[in-house]
Amino acid sequence: MAGRPREFDRGEALKRAQAVFWAHGYEGTSMADLVQATGLASARLYAAFRSKEELFREAIELYEQEEGGFADRALAEEPTAHRALERMLRDAVDVYTDPRPRGCMVVSAATNCSVANDRVRTWLEGHRRQRTESIIARLAAAAEDGELPSGADVQALGDAFAALLHGLSVQARDGVPRQRLLALVGPAMTLFEHTSGFGHTSGLTG
Repeated sequence: MAGRPREFDRGEALKRAQAVFWAHGYEGTSMADLVQATGLASARLYAAFRSKEELFREAIELYEQEEGGFADRALAEEPTAHRALERMLRDAVDVYTDPRPRGCMVVSAATNCSVANDRVRTWLEGHRRQRTESIIARLAAAAEDGELPSGADVQALGDAFAALLHGLSVQARDGVPRQRLLALVGPAMTLFEHTSGFGHTSGLTG
């Protein structure tokens, strides 16, 4: 019947499916796993989300709006690139070592896929490239503002911080504890300080 309200909470079903994808990856999650996690029959899942791939894409988008949105918030809210990057790394450690499935969902959910799922892998690769580009853009703005020397290689510096960010995800996934990962932030920030030539101190604490 048209307009009939759903008999289940779609948002709750999405969160439960997200947890499974986050823990086991796209290919490691079967429809049977999703049925068990959500308590919904596969036909109802297909009716609500159209396909496993569409459900996965919605789960990733939800992650980027919520837990995974820390990087966008840090880059946008902090007054300097130095503070933004330090906050980004510290917040990454907090998110990636949470008792939820460890690591970044975008990094770990579909790093390797069979040919049949190349579309999902390529889509996530695009999301990771966007993160790198957002870091580079913040550093380019810092160079324009005089926080970095005009000749600074903002692309190389941005690539380095993106690699650190993604590496934190892998290490958290491997069970490296929070305090050890936080200890990496100080040495990581020397990349920025060496490039800028300034002795910035952010005042952020672990």
